[in-house]
Amino acid sequence: SEADGIVVVSRGVGTSLSATAGIPQERIHVIHNPVVLSELEQKARAIPDHPWLKQKDFPVILAAGRLTGAKDYPTLLKAFALMRRGRSARLIILGEGEERKGIEGLIGHLDLDQDVDLAGFQANPYAFMARADLFVLSSLWEGFGLVLVESLACGTPVVSTNCPSGPAEVLEKGKYGPLVPVGDFEALAKAMDAVLDDPLPSGFLKKRAREFSLSSICDQYLDVLLG
Repeated sequence: SEADGIVVVSRGVGTSLSATAGIPQERIHVIHNPVVLSELEQKARAIPDHPWLKQKDFPVILAAGRLTGAKDYPTLLKAFALMRRGRSARLIILGEGEERKGIEGLIGHLDLDQDVDLAGFQANPYAFMARADLFVLSSLWEGFGLVLVESLACGTPVVSTNCPSGPAEVLEKGKYGPLVPVGDFEALAKAMDAVLDDPLPSGFLKKRAREFSLSSICDQYLDVLLG
């Protein structure tokens, strides 16, 4: 590459690029994806059209993303089933994709039909995030994990797998939400249970999200361009 500098969305992506393309690390700049906080906050104030969130009888856990193998919803469902042995809760999954039938089958197999809803694509996921008690990312891999920043911006606690390459950076190695091994449903269940029992303050989470605001990210791009 003849570029003076290369921008990537996470340190993990930068490391992979350096290794595969032979580009020196010092030419790679990490600038995370931005969140337009004003628009997000406005959308988060909307009331989601979902009975579990309009009248919340039990804690509601939320996940969002295409129904694909990369998102590893089977691990999330197994974790939820394990956690539910000790407490009542509900799980909403937003998104569509080719794995829907398999996921529906696993929901039935785990006897979770009454407590898990595949709510499909939602134009305004932030209304759901803002009213959920916990957001969970169970992915095998991510480029960055923007959905974690969006949840933090809604003041909603998060749990994530420590997948490549982004969640550990967003959550500062666990400071802003637990990170668990990829594919470990028992560890995920334990972390979900712990966060529901003792969630981090919403103000603390929102403050972290502001570090990914559009203005903050633009400043970082200007530093690279003018540096």
